[in-house]
Amino acid sequence: MAAELTAHQLIAQHRPTLDQALEAIRTRAFWSPHPEHPKAYGENGSLSMAEGKAAFDAVLGTRVDLGQPGTDDWVGGEVSPYGIELDVTYPHADIDVLLPAMRTGQRAWRDAGAETRAVVCLEILKRIADRTHEFAHAVMHTSGQAFMMAFQAGGPHAQDRGLEAVAYAYAEQIRTPDTAEWTKPQGKRDPITLTKQFTPVPRGIALVIGCNTFPTWNGYPGLFASLATGNAVLVKPHPRAVLPLALTVRIAREVLAEAGFDPNLVALAAERPGEGIAKTLATRPEIRIIDYTGSTAFGDWLETHARQAQVYTEKAGVNTVIVESTADYKGMLSNLAFSLSLYSGQMCTTPQNLLIPRDGIRTDEGPKSYDEVVADLARSVGGLLGDDARANGLLGAIVNPDVKARLEAAAGLGEVALPSREISNPEFPDAVVRTPVIVKLDGARKYWEGTDDEAAYMSECFGPVSFTVAVDSAADAVELLRRTVRDKGAMTVGAYTTDEEFEQAVQEVCLEESAQLSLNLTGGVYVNQTAAFSDFHGSGGNPAANAALCDGAFVANRFRVVEVRREA
Repeated sequence: MAAELTAHQLIAQHRPTLDQALEAIRTRAFWSPHPEHPKAYGENGSLSMAEGKAAFDAVLGTRVDLGQPGTDDWVGGEVSPYGIELDVTYPHADIDVLLPAMRTGQRAWRDAGAETRAVVCLEILKRIADRTHEFAHAVMHTSGQAFMMAFQAGGPHAQDRGLEAVAYAYAEQIRTPDTAEWTKPQGKRDPITLTKQFTPVPRGIALVIGCNTFPTWNGYPGLFASLATGNAVLVKPHPRAVLPLALTVRIAREVLAEAGFDPNLVALAAERPGEGIAKTLATRPEIRIIDYTGSTAFGDWLETHARQAQVYTEKAGVNTVIVESTADYKGMLSNLAFSLSLYSGQMCTTPQNLLIPRDGIRTDEGPKSYDEVVADLARSVGGLLGDDARANGLLGAIVNPDVKARLEAAAGLGEVALPSREISNPEFPDAVVRTPVIVKLDGARKYWEGTDDEAAYMSECFGPVSFTVAVDSAADAVELLRRTVRDKGAMTVGAYTTDEEFEQAVQEVCLEESAQLSLNLTGGVYVNQTAAFSDFHGSGGNPAANAALCDGAFVANRFRVVEVRREA
């Protein structure tokens, strides 16, 4: 790549991709410029599988020097969920030095305009995409995702979400024209004529607070939405998942510098063990935007205390699936088994509660009792994960000790329909790999009794834990769904039914409570997966998240339009 990038070069190279992204968010049809298959890489400057692994290995045991101002220490300590010590160190920043430096380049970045900012962001994403295989290993060894999932979710799917945010940001900024001629007739007198200029201006410095499980997939939307709307971005990774975002920041700084902008528009804020700098950063007056993915408790704290900032949170919810009836019993069981198993349930979209009428359901194989449905689901999960090699490829590793503790405690909450079992990983013997546990609970007791069963299924149990909740009727399931979404929130809702009236009842609850609904999934699409440019991740309308990835509301409040008018 040349030492200097002009806006003209970047527009010529990336404007077609931007236009395709704009068309995709308009039509909601399938589109992605980032290949999902590992063998698609290795040409035209992108790293092959072997080259990506070598690049990852080369960064282990090194210092990632970003050239940031205010570096006062070097910090690290990441240990892979697969048992490898990464031994990578990162710059620790004196915030009183770094934040003023980040503001220095904002004027030139603002004045560059929406199109230039968009194509610079697309160049950053293109260089990240060229190193997808390297990022796959970085995501795998910080999140515990199995390699193929780390490759897809941490690579092309994350890049899609970043590009989607850029497209929405560009569309919102050009909604208002750059200039306008305003003429007001005055009857017999000369008209009043004004020339008006409209400039999107950034809010200030944006803070991205990264998560452990999906550092790039959850981090890129906020990062690129803020950068594309003119804001500087400070990235504060989760202490156990620094590397993928540090590599992202390094690439962003390189591209910004080559395009003639201040590289300090993007910076990293790594922390010492136990330092907990997120609260300190979040309440700094310079921080005007915050993107956060993680626990409800800290998300609520941010929304309450970071009053100077526009706060976007994705917190926790209790995802629910209602099983009322099905025309494809085997397909339903297979689909649910995969959804419960993928990445050991360590996804904010994984179903937790399966509401099943205690009198059973209608299926294409005849009536099935509650106990039969639960037993068949347990067999389906067991069959899916019966081969250890396949299980390792689906489950990945348990990301942290808290998830393991919740999994072990869940077996004491009710009758265990499917016990969790330990799986060894021959390649990574220190990895903690566990199959899901399925626990039978009773949802028929009155809500106000405050039973132990209710306490279990009305709380998020993040990880490979699912509850099959027996309810008195399908109507009771709908009302329990409503209460769950309203009180606890949900990133996803699923339902299986052959009854049109029941389907409408579930859909109405989801519309009223703002929950994303998937109906009768029996094939290769799962309730815990969403596609950029077409599916919305979260809605922003229930307690699980106050924003959606990605819609106009996610980007529009990251800038303001300032008007200058003159008499013509």
